[in-house]
Amino acid sequence: MIKHARRLFVSLGLAAATLLAATPPAAQAQIPYFRNLLAATQTRYAAIVVDAKSGEVLYDRHADAPRYPASITKVMTLYLTFEALASGKLHLDDRVVFSPHAAAQAPTKLGVRPGDSISVSDAIQGMAILSANDAAVAMAEKLGGSESRFAALMTLRAQELGMQNTHFANANGLPDTRNLSTARDIAIMSRAAMRDYPQYYHYFSQQAFTFRGRYITNHNHLLAGMQGVDGLKTGFTNASGFNIAISGVRDGRRLIVVVLGGPTRVSRDQNAEDLLLTGFNVMKRRDMGEKLTIAQNLFEPEPSGPVVRPPSEQGDGDQDSLKIVLTSAPPPHGKVQIQSHDRHAKARAEAWAVQVGEFRSHTDARRQIALVKRKFGDHFDSAQGEAERQGRRYKAVFTGFSESEAKGACHALKARRLACLIVSPS
Repeated sequence: MIKHARRLFVSLGLAAATLLAATPPAAQAQIPYFRNLLAATQTRYAAIVVDAKSGEVLYDRHADAPRYPASITKVMTLYLTFEALASGKLHLDDRVVFSPHAAAQAPTKLGVRPGDSISVSDAIQGMAILSANDAAVAMAEKLGGSESRFAALMTLRAQELGMQNTHFANANGLPDTRNLSTARDIAIMSRAAMRDYPQYYHYFSQQAFTFRGRYITNHNHLLAGMQGVDGLKTGFTNASGFNIAISGVRDGRRLIVVVLGGPTRVSRDQNAEDLLLTGFNVMKRRDMGEKLTIAQNLFEPEPSGPVVRPPSEQGDGDQDSLKIVLTSAPPPHGKVQIQSHDRHAKARAEAWAVQVGEFRSHTDARRQIALVKRKFGDHFDSAQGEAERQGRRYKAVFTGFSESEAKGACHALKARRLACLIVSPS
């Protein structure tokens, strides 16, 4: 665990009056600029994939564009809470009193009445699992004296961690145009939380807890729905769309994925899962000597206009009915028919296949098949594209190749810096 020289309660000493009472001037100056830039941005979608160990960015999309973090804000509230616990200034059985301001926060909330109190442990679980807005403000007031002072400390700590484009205006992420971050900064924050306070990371993995007889389940459905995912946090407001920061482990590697601005919870989760699976696949293939990036393994069009659905598929979204599109003038008609029949006959006699992607849904796999046929028709026009189900995923596979045809098709994809997998006869 990395121990910062500047800890929470040092900041809350004599420097509190100057450092916590107001946002730093440099950060204040950035707020109008980022807010105007956010208003002018055509899409709310942003994403990033990071190697948790090295910090290497494996994939990014609008990663530095300003976005509303919504309840992912609570990761920083929890970070400062963990900091106080690690320093011994706070204990899990300490009491957190709810002021009228804290108790009045909008749902989602624990519903604690003004003047009542809960344990620090319950407050942490309320924030991490339920995303309780009242618990976040109550904790902010306990640690900072007031929510505004605590929010200023959040911004300072964010800057120390390298989150250069982040400003926090509150402790819970409820709508406030001054509460801004980016996908990259959220990944930095997520990595810091697990790196600096691994002893408390289990709170992000907890799928449920019981509070005063009420059984509360985690808003992060990928904890139960995707093997290897063990955190971190979701968020939603009307302005932000559906946000998520997740981390997962596979084959000894840990990745962090941030997806912001999803139009629905389901599409956001699917996009995050696809990015995480693709990231693991790329890392594994790198270990085998291939030089790949996640972007090379995705067919993602640049979003334009309001996002209807974030790019959770690897194919273009308008290719559902596409069959074959000729990209060059065809040879004489008779020659085409002869070559086509010859190649189909040859394909039926062979059993090699080429896999061009793996997806969450059957529709996405079919879209990928159509896209590959359109872009690489010379190699795939006589192959049979199929969406093969394997567990909870669908593989986009072309069958009916000879060995040389399969290698030629993959060579064409890799020449365009796109990934594929040759499947030999079993």
